[in-house]
Amino acid sequence: MSFYEYSKWDGSQAFQPQSAEKAFDQLSEYLLQHGEQVLRNLDEFEEDEIPDLLQQIEKQGLIEQDGEGKWQVSPKGLRRIQESALTNLFQTFQRDAVGKHDTPQKGEGTVRLDDSRPYVYGDSLANLDLHETLKNGLVRQGGGSPIHLRYEDYVVHDTEFQSRCSTVVLIDMSGSMGRYGKYAMTKKVAMALQAMVRAQYSQDTLQMVGFYTYANRITERELLNSAPKPVSLFDSHVRMRFDLDNPPKRVPEHFTNIHAGLRLARGLLSRQGAQNKQIIVITDGEPTAHLEGREVVLIYPPSEKSASHTLAEVRRCAAAGIRVSSFALIEDYFYLGLVNFVEEMARVSQGVAAYCSADDLGSYVFDSFIGGRRSRRMSR
Repeated sequence: MSFYEYSKWDGSQAFQPQSAEKAFDQLSEYLLQHGEQVLRNLDEFEEDEIPDLLQQIEKQGLIEQDGEGKWQVSPKGLRRIQESALTNLFQTFQRDAVGKHDTPQKGEGTVRLDDSRPYVYGDSLANLDLHETLKNGLVRQGGGSPIHLRYEDYVVHDTEFQSRCSTVVLIDMSGSMGRYGKYAMTKKVAMALQAMVRAQYSQDTLQMVGFYTYANRITERELLNSAPKPVSLFDSHVRMRFDLDNPPKRVPEHFTNIHAGLRLARGLLSRQGAQNKQIIVITDGEPTAHLEGREVVLIYPPSEKSASHTLAEVRRCAAAGIRVSSFALIEDYFYLGLVNFVEEMARVSQGVAAYCSADDLGSYVFDSFIGGRRSRRMSR
């Protein structure tokens, strides 16, 4: 893999080699689009053939080789990608729309506001507005120094209580997510959320679950390296079931098992002590798989049976106090079945439903994450 930068030549420019940081940013875009295969292509270089630019990226600590000599993105590089994703998304919608996920219930943390108010006994002096306090004392005594403060001079920043929130993002990894840039944008939104939680909501927890024929929890690095499951079965009608404990050698993985994803997410959230819990589902299709005991059932075209099992799990999530937000990625046509399904998920859980294009996904998901209970529709 080579990295080049092109510009119009007028005879006066001096050649400027591309920086390691900019080259890494381009590499990260390939990773978002194509997943781990990009790194595996880099593994093909022999030790003495590694391009200088790749070595520069390594020296910057953005990529590294694991114990087997395979290239991987370093923790520093992963954070750079997450923060870049957050920055890029904020450029697409007004930052003022992104605030705190507040609640009338008092939680473990407080958020300092710009407004101030007079000190009341019991207020924490950690929230003291020193500037306004000193100004009050100075005005009261008519100037001069030293300033002798009185009780009535003290002013504190107003605060509001902010409850901890535990979130699981369910990411559709079925075969159709590879079209129209849907999966790359979903990864970018998820990674931007990771950056925002780390920077602004340090008491929160954020976990990712990928669902396809199965459902698995995925780490930050696994999310970056992931790609949709390739379609391996092209029958127009599918009716298949297999035992989870004894699966066949070849299992088509490109199906959409929202049921399994919700069940796993509910289990993960049950172990969290946060007062607010939510599941964010990002999908581009109706369920074509579900669980029956220890069996996976695959049905295509989408059936009422898979839908009913999935909606039953949505109800269990709602009964456990988990807010469910569902986002349907619509392509260039109006997919009525998917829209109806996510709206039904919202109805049974009293949660949020929205359908949008991949380009609009970021603003919708961020609004939902922050806690606004609202249902939006894409204007047509």
